[in-house]
Amino acid sequence: MLKTMTFAVLHFGVAFSITYLLTGSLLIGGAVALIEPTINTVVFYFHEKVWKRIEAKKQLPQLLA
Repeated sequence: MLKTMTFAVLHFGVAFSITYLLTGSLLIGGAVALIEPTINTVVFYFHEKVWKRIEAKKQLPQLLA
């Protein structure tokens, strides 16, 4: 869990820093730092579900052999 939390802090920091450097706005930097990682987390959840299905389909022929 500690690894996940430190990655989240790193992700927020990168999102904020890049957006702030591009816009010069603390407000926009903060908004992007909150919104982007949240959306990315949801997308990652579905990405994992798709990959688990792909892996299960690959293992099925091996189990039947």
